[in-house]
Amino acid sequence: MTTSTRVEVLAPRRPLDDAAADESLPADLTVQVGSAGAPIPGSVPLQEFVAAAGTLTHAQRSTLVQQALVLLEGNYVHLPLKAAMHAVNPVQRLRLLRARLRQQTDATMGPERDFHREMSSIFHSVRDLHTNYVLPAPFAGMIAYLPFQVERCVDGGQERYLVSRTAAGVGAPTFTRGVEITHWNGVPIGLAVAVSADRFAGSNRAARLARGVDALTLRPLRLHLPPDEEWVTVSYLDAGGVRHELRQPWLVGPNVPPMADADVPTTAAASQGLDLYADDASRARALLFAPQAVEAQLSDVQAEVETEPAEAGADLTTTMPLVFRARSVVTSSGTFGHLRVFTFNVNDPDAFVDEFVRLAGLLPQEGLVLDVRGNGGGHIHASEFLLQTLTPRPITPEPVQFICTPLNLSVVRQHAENPSGIDLGPWLRSMEQAVETGSVFSSAFSITPVEGVNRRGQQYCGPVVLVTDARCYSATDIFTAGFQDHRIGPVLGVDDNTGAGGANVWTHSLLKQLLELPAPDPESPYRALPNGAAMRVSIRRTLRVHELAGTPVEDLGVVPDRRHDLTRRDVLEDNADLLDAAGALLAAMPARSLQVTPSLDAGGTLTLQLGTRGVERVDVYVDGRPRASVDVPPGGTTPTVTVAGVAGAAVVRVEGWAGGELVAARTRPV
Repeated sequence: MTTSTRVEVLAPRRPLDDAAADESLPADLTVQVGSAGAPIPGSVPLQEFVAAAGTLTHAQRSTLVQQALVLLEGNYVHLPLKAAMHAVNPVQRLRLLRARLRQQTDATMGPERDFHREMSSIFHSVRDLHTNYVLPAPFAGMIAYLPFQVERCVDGGQERYLVSRTAAGVGAPTFTRGVEITHWNGVPIGLAVAVSADRFAGSNRAARLARGVDALTLRPLRLHLPPDEEWVTVSYLDAGGVRHELRQPWLVGPNVPPMADADVPTTAAASQGLDLYADDASRARALLFAPQAVEAQLSDVQAEVETEPAEAGADLTTTMPLVFRARSVVTSSGTFGHLRVFTFNVNDPDAFVDEFVRLAGLLPQEGLVLDVRGNGGGHIHASEFLLQTLTPRPITPEPVQFICTPLNLSVVRQHAENPSGIDLGPWLRSMEQAVETGSVFSSAFSITPVEGVNRRGQQYCGPVVLVTDARCYSATDIFTAGFQDHRIGPVLGVDDNTGAGGANVWTHSLLKQLLELPAPDPESPYRALPNGAAMRVSIRRTLRVHELAGTPVEDLGVVPDRRHDLTRRDVLEDNADLLDAAGALLAAMPARSLQVTPSLDAGGTLTLQLGTRGVERVDVYVDGRPRASVDVPPGGTTPTVTVAGVAGAAVVRVEGWAGGELVAARTRPV
């Protein structure tokens, strides 16, 4: 029962002078300015930032609209799907905007904020987090934020919204971690989240609601205009059930720079599958709530990492703290590994997989909780390379298709012979044939090379549970689909779907450069964008494999095999109930292990020292040829296996079988 209501003020540090009592803020805010420091250096109040924005000319606006038409008409792979599923026509909206601009001049055109709002609305209408209008300077690289995080949970069968984290150095006496939000600017919190969800792109209901919760407190400004309101009023219940109100100004500050460059014509840029919002938000949250991880990631000093297995309940040090968190967790069903992958947005997928394998090897081998919640994707190679490390089965990468348009054909034809390191040759023939056949899409080929995705072999032989949410997007959708399609383990979701981003995304800058290499195409429609503006587009759509072969990922996402609603304990006690649920799934699965130590003597005899658990038979292949097969005695020690006549520099693959199924494998050079 609530017994009283108190109004408290939370405000940023700011120099005071004779004009400190800004008339645009209520008196109780300006009086308190300077009472608490901003958590991100260089932050300013929202109204101060907005006052300095807005420098686009009429000609620059016209260029942006025309280039948006080029992308959506000539490159956008999901245009037919989005028009059908969401009853939208972004191309016509752009044409109308272009027509209105032609009737205006620099003197008569409307406010720049209105132009950005219309452009953003057109791109958001397709509900595709890959296809973006990226705002120009001064918005790019900045975030609008409130210095706390809100998360949804289910408690006592009721949906609740709790403050899960507050930024260092900011807080009112009663506004602490764990308080329950009841109203947002006077609107009941559930309705406020729904309204927020409708304003931001999301391919399905779960994804929109997840984005709606995020946007309450965090807005990457290169994708979304600053909030209309300069402050929010938050109604909340403290631990004693007392109702309070907090008036919190929005702040604007610089974000941590991205870890990969998607504009340079490289394999990494052409293999991007990234939700820009999620990537920006993830780095911003680290800056707000884990600044030590940001410092470690950006430091030139190499982290000292452990070489011994993690003790129960302990974290491991990683060389990529903004990418991984690895720890041994004690659950009600046993002690397992918990490996969080925050992003696939890396430049070097091999280094990424190396660090993953190292961390997994130091975690308990009885089972692994692989947690990709909130992962907005990144390098598609990194996501699909990871799959083979968790299964003995060969991996089939997801194939992708272009939409057949004259502009896409020009891009593919110019790079059919790999002049830039971006090989589009496999798609050329089907796209040329589409001129005659009228096919909407090209043939499907994988972005990730098959030999690369199967090069490492299985590295972790224990059971694995994958944990997902509606913020999983793009390369993480691809990873989750591959995990499920290859039956690596159960998918435990805290939402009904993943984010459903089924595409490879290219930037306008990359497309422009591709028609300039190796020699400029005189008919290229791409023009430089003004004032640091940018655009991105879904260029190739992804399709699932095996039982769901041919099914698109876009808008559908991946439905988890099991569901778990986040609880109050999950939000406030480091996912305690979620890890118990995952641990129960792991405990019900058979634990496997297969250790191989090869040695080759001068006479060409290969000796394999094997260690097994949960394996009934072992088959040995040398350079792809079957050379030996032995049964494993029940409960006994696996005998040493010898193979004669082996040449030097061979590759040995050892397969473990149980119940007629391949359950473990190791690949080792000799």
